[in-house]
Amino acid sequence: MKYWIIVASKDHVQKGIQDGIAQACHGKASPLKRMKPKDFVIFYSGKQTFGKPDKCQEFTAIGQVADEEIYQFQMTEDFCPFRRKIDFLENKCISILPLINDLQFIQNKKSWGYPFRFGFFEINQHDFDLISSQMLQHHYV
Repeated sequence: MKYWIIVASKDHVQKGIQDGIAQACHGKASPLKRMKPKDFVIFYSGKQTFGKPDKCQEFTAIGQVADEEIYQFQMTEDFCPFRRKIDFLENKCISILPLINDLQFIQNKKSWGYPFRFGFFEINQHDFDLISSQMLQHHYV
């Protein structure tokens, strides 16, 4: 089992929860192909709204990859992103700020936002347990 982070604005994450899906890196297939059924994925939102400057800086959703299927979805005439079904867990959004010093995937604590530039990456179980334990408080899995 692996643990992944997908970076998306909070409004996009909320839409993904409604639809039960994940998209990554502006609809690319390759990140979704790296995930396997039952892998966990945590969504990080640096911004509240796509294309706007308002900060969020929270982990906003957590779920498990539901199956093997990766499929395309026609959103607009010229945008047909790849998607993956996710079984989302009930969670609360949590700020990243109190966790920065304890997260191993953030090597340079002063430039803590650097890893999120990639939009999708794997984290270790220590970091997953730290984040998920905060997100799932009072929400038993």
